[in-house]
This record gives sequence, structure tokens and C-alpha cells, in this order.
Amino acid sequence: MSLPPLASGPDGPAALGPLLDTVLDALHQGGRSRGGPLPAGGPEAVAARITDAMGDVLPDDGDPDALRTLVHALAAGSADPADPLCAAHLHCPPLAVATAADLAASALNPSLDSWDQAPAASALEALVTRALAQEIGLADSLVTTGGTEANQLALLLAREAHGGSVRLVHGANAHHSLPRAAWLLGLPDPVVVPAPGGTLDPAALDEALTRLPRPLLVAATAGTTDAGLIDPLPEIAGLCAAHGARLHIDAAYGAGLAFSDRHRDKLAGLEAAHTVALDLHKLGWQPVAAGLLAVARPRDLTVLHQRADYLNADDDTEAGHPDLLGRSLRTSRRPDILKIAVTLKTLGRTGLGALTDQVCARARQFAALVQDHPGFELYDRPVISTVLFRPTTATDGAVADVRRRLLHEGRAVLGRARLDGRLWLKATLLNPHTGPDDLTHLLKLVEGTTPR
Repeated sequence: MSLPPLASGPDGPAALGPLLDTVLDALHQGGRSRGGPLPAGGPEAVAARITDAMGDVLPDDGDPDALRTLVHALAAGSADPADPLCAAHLHCPPLAVATAADLAASALNPSLDSWDQAPAASALEALVTRALAQEIGLADSLVTTGGTEANQLALLLAREAHGGSVRLVHGANAHHSLPRAAWLLGLPDPVVVPAPGGTLDPAALDEALTRLPRPLLVAATAGTTDAGLIDPLPEIAGLCAAHGARLHIDAAYGAGLAFSDRHRDKLAGLEAAHTVALDLHKLGWQPVAAGLLAVARPRDLTVLHQRADYLNADDDTEAGHPDLLGRSLRTSRRPDILKIAVTLKTLGRTGLGALTDQVCARARQFAALVQDHPGFELYDRPVISTVLFRPTTATDGAVADVRRRLLHEGRAVLGRARLDGRLWLKATLLNPHTGPDDLTHLLKLVEGTTPR
């Protein structure tokens, strides 16, 4: 029996070449067989097709065509964020150049838990994380799996900075990962501040900070999941400074606005935070995962320090080998920084800003279509690239049915959000290739599916 080839080493590129041809062909054919933004038939039909393609999960004898079969099945059964009618979530279509870089990371397989496993990757990560943090007015950043891990890490740093306990104060509009992180870290139940209209109320925050015992961590949001709204960051920062509270800003969605000259001012106040969560697999067009936590005071990161002799022995670090264990809550981790670095250098601030401007402009165009249509109601003008809308006369039950019917038929992928006591359809526009005709088509699909 001959041994299967490896992805790296002297023979790696030659071994990968024909396999990549297989993958690309299967992706193409699978996408064509899907025929839309989502596979038709709903969960049971998709599961049945995957079960059929997989067959025996661990057969006695391997199938040399398994790569083609399963990639085809995955492509045919996927929600494709590059389809203009796939616009439900903060689920971006990744850039080709970032995806190609991710292949290199997978082939070389550096693990960023010790320098001797990732010499170049660790140096690249140090450069890029610092530059990205400075781009938003902070000092350094750590790579995370996304906003959830970044928020958890922010609460951990706050807890340790205050001697082992801190009380979280967040708006009713905050991401669910924040109260979950408080629970996970054994912190007191968070104090939830009203968010009328979808953004945190500064007057209510002032009242809460006045009456609550210290220490406190305020979490604000720059880009809410439901509507893409941005809390009044300068006011919140001022209140935190006045009351001696620590400030974390969850900018997992909105941080990408920093690349745009046109929209950067919406992030005013970000630089006043102690920590900021960023997520470039949202408004950054990266394959998952591409999150970061930026910090204003690098000394806060010293609490993450761990010692394992086989990874960061004292004599190795004294000899100049970087200590990587304090750069993450994880041990083994892949070099997600490579695709980010390649994207930043390939597109530059101008290129990334143009993509940001494009999706924000498309959101405004779609909002205008909704507003001008007598059969639809618009929640509000978009702040970033999320548009909430609903058929004017539909009940909440009918709105939910419209969304599920479009999903079941594989014709469109829209999200849902409950605001002001009503259910809204949510279009999150992250595809810069979406055109005006796509927006018109999406609205017509919803109109045609709405019961009269």
C-alpha cells in the first residue's frame, strides 16, 4: 500500500495541484446543481442528500473519489454568501485572495503555541495585530475565533484588572455572547440598560453607573447584530471616564468602517475604550475565522501568561524565543493572520474602504426601494449595511412564514429580527458584487411570497 501524499514538503505542491483541480470542479458543479442561494427542500432534504453522499463514514476500504463527492455535496447543500440573494446574516463572501492565503496556511500548518512551530507566522502576527489595533486608536491586539471569543477575553481581562471580580453593564441591544461570558467567568449577573430604538440610552447608563457599586465594566456596541446600529460611543466613553468604569466596545460588525474615509467618523469614541472586539470575517471579507481583541494597555495581557516548559521554557525565552502562550486563550491555533495580512497588503486601505462604501451604499439603495414601495415598511435608514423591513399588512406569523418559505424553496436567504415588539425581515448586505437589479429581485421575491 502506498502512503498518501502530504500537503507540504518538497512534493506537496505537486500533490495538491490535481486535488485543487478536483475541488474547484466540484465547487463549480455543486453550485450549479444547487441553482440558487440555498439548497431547496429544507433541513430533512439536505440531511438526506448528505447522508447519501457520505455513505459509510469509516469504510473498510477507502474511496478515491471521496474528495469530489463530498465537496460537491457540500457545495450543493450550502448557503452561498456570494449569491446576492443570500443576505441573512453577518456571513460575508470571502475574497479569493484571502481564501488562497488560507490554503497556504492549511498546507504549511503552523501552530501558534510555540515559536519553533511557527517562526514566520508568529512574527507576522505580531506585526499585523499591532498595526490593526493602532488603526482604531489602541495599542495591540490578539487574534480570536470571532466576536464571541473576543468578548469573553475582554471580560476576563476586566475581571483580572479589578482583582478577580467586575460587574458587567450592557445595553439591551448587546450581543448574547456578553452575558454568556459573564456566566462562564463566574461574574455577577449583568445589569441590562434600556436601548430604546436599538441603541444604549446614555441617561439610563448614567443612572446605573451612579447607583451601582464598583468595579464596573460597560459594554457598548458598534454595529448591533439585529439592525447594524451604533451606540452613542462618545457619550458612553465620557460617562465611563466620569464614573471610573472600564469600557469595552463590541465592534465585531462595525470595526470595518475604519477602513472607509466616508464612514470612519461613525466610530468616533472607539479609541477611548480599554478593549475593542473586531471581526474581519464580517465587514472584512475573510474566511472564518478572523477575529481580534484590541487592547489599549498591553500590560493587561500579562494575566494571560502561562508556563509550559515544552513550549516556552525560561531559558528559551531568555535566549530570545518569543513566548506565544500569553497571546491567546487557546494552545494550538492556526495562523489566521496570514489571510488578513495578505488582504490588507493586496487591497490597502483604499481598496478595503471601497468595498465598505459599496455595501453601505447598496444598503441605502435597498432601503430606498423598500421605502418607496407601498407594500412594505422600512424600520429605519441603515447605519452600516443592514436593512430591516416587513410587508405592511402582514402579521408577525406571516413575516416568519415568508422567510421560511423562501428558505425551503431555496430562493432567498433573509434573516429575522424582533425590534419594537414586531418581527422584521433582515437583509444584511455584505456582498460588494450585489447590484441594483439584485436588490429589486429580492424585494419582488418577498412580495410574491407574502400572502394577500
